[in-house]
Amino acid sequence: MKTSQIIGILLIIGGLYLGYMGITKVSNNSAEVKVLGLEIDASNESGKETGYLYLGGALLLIVGGVYSLKQK
Repeated sequence: MKTSQIIGILLIIGGLYLGYMGITKVSNNSAEVKVLGLEIDASNESGKETGYLYLGGALLLIVGGVYSLKQK
């Protein structure tokens, strides 16, 4: 195996992990509560933003990993 292939695989694995962390961070910081017919949004916006940043980083890592694997 070439070094670029190993780096590509590591980038993809890191991207998948970061994506998982981002999805869980976004879902944990989103909440709606219904009280007497009214919906109250009790979400943490800064936590959601951090989750979206994780997802963006994951996308970049996966694209970089695929690019590294495709190079000859």
